[in-house]
Amino acid sequence: MTQIESKKGMFIDTTLCHGCKACEVACKSWNELPANSAPSLTGNSYDNTGKLDGENWRHVKFIEDISDDRKDSRWLFLSDSCKHCQLAGCMSVCPTNAIIRTEFDTVYIDHDTCIGCKYCITGCPFGVIEIGHLSGTAEKCTLCYDRLQAGQQPACAQACPTDSIEFGEVEDLVTMAKKREQYLQSAGYGKAQIYGDKNILGGLNVFYMLEDKPEKYGLPSDPQMPQKTMVGGYWSSVFSLFAVGLVSLLSFRSYRERKFKEEEETTTGA
Repeated sequence: MTQIESKKGMFIDTTLCHGCKACEVACKSWNELPANSAPSLTGNSYDNTGKLDGENWRHVKFIEDISDDRKDSRWLFLSDSCKHCQLAGCMSVCPTNAIIRTEFDTVYIDHDTCIGCKYCITGCPFGVIEIGHLSGTAEKCTLCYDRLQAGQQPACAQACPTDSIEFGEVEDLVTMAKKREQYLQSAGYGKAQIYGDKNILGGLNVFYMLEDKPEKYGLPSDPQMPQKTMVGGYWSSVFSLFAVGLVSLLSFRSYRERKFKEEEETTTGA
């Protein structure tokens, strides 16, 4: 097991993000990720990336929030990436231990060990991981692990012009976030809240300040570890197998009885 030297993470304040996508560009540039082959509007507001995947490790969400009576509207932005969860579902289901925790307490995929089985994709409640078209292995944000090893901050945080993305020790970032939350609420942003405290998968090393409820940003309010849903699926599968076996047995018995009756009638008739 890797010895944790320090817990690094990012605090992303969505109230400061203006959707410039500098973080997306910096992420692709530093990690040498391929450009989107045919960039075009998705039809979902002004978002032309769509979602996180094997070639897009960071995605700025454009949320056009319009009231039901269409009298009020606002823009919400969220620079999204891997959350580097304390309780990481992807790690728990990986059969080859290709997903590890680094000395910075971040979640990292070892591509030499990954077999591309896709279990981690189903294990992540945030839809972060996908198989890279070029590598054939699972891909996601590394929090610029190579830069951390050199004492640098992640490329996205360095490129952000509004300081919406703050990098540092997780404990310090949590203190910063709580002060920001108090300020926003006192300034009239009653729904301002921290997303990613210890109640969510033991805490997220990459966490957020939201202006509204998580669902508004496409984030689950109560993400679960895969085992909690897999247990139900396991017993459901066992029950299904039992039911299929029972039906097969009853069908076989019915067939044998019908066959025996036909043979008996034939013998009697003869």
